[in-house]
Amino acid sequence: MIELKDISTIPKEGFTKEECNKEMKILHNKLFELQNVFYADSRFSMLIVFQALDTAGKDGSIRHVMSCMNPMGVRVNSFKQPTPEELKHDFLWRIYPHFPAKGMIEVFNRSHYEDILVPSIKKELSKDQLQHRCELINRVEEHLEASGTHVLKFFLHVSSKEQKTRIKERLTQPHKRWKYTKNDTVVAHEWGDYMEVYNMIVNTCNCPKWHIIPADKRWYRNYTVAKVLTEHLESLHLKYPHH
Repeated sequence: MIELKDISTIPKEGFTKEECNKEMKILHNKLFELQNVFYADSRFSMLIVFQALDTAGKDGSIRHVMSCMNPMGVRVNSFKQPTPEELKHDFLWRIYPHFPAKGMIEVFNRSHYEDILVPSIKKELSKDQLQHRCELINRVEEHLEASGTHVLKFFLHVSSKEQKTRIKERLTQPHKRWKYTKNDTVVAHEWGDYMEVYNMIVNTCNCPKWHIIPADKRWYRNYTVAKVLTEHLESLHLKYPHH
């Protein structure tokens, strides 16, 4: 049983910003090569899911970790509030077209898990309806894995204190001001409610497993995501095709 409240949001003891930044350069070089081989190998595809509370750093993680990769082989999709057209269909309809082809890495900035998270907070669905959605997601992710799509799921774990600090940054720093919405402040006051739902999600939909990433320090968050991704790609024993 995963208990998010018991998992630290800060770097492990002994890690410094300087060391992590130095290691990130090494990981970037590895990821550049690994993604090239992944694209050429074309035996697998990969779906990377980022979920987090507002300000935890989904955009930043994607930018800092994926920037070294060839954009020909990586696509990013952001799933926000469903459109009126999307609401006419089942909740997974909007993600189906974005499952990656062989050789491709698809990144979801928010994902199908928003359709569990938000209805849970707003109490829009019954317990049975939410359970059905969790079971369906499990079956879909199981199907993807069986079809050769590796699913990597990251939950960026930020503390309530750090979230409030970053909301203030959005209000006071011009280059971040555009990101601020009134909902940021609302969500900050509901931090405990959101964490309770996320706790349910990471336990109910945990195959493939969630990687819980301490996100209070941006440099450690980026390093940890990059390290998990590098190690997973290395485990695939990728190779260039021989003609």
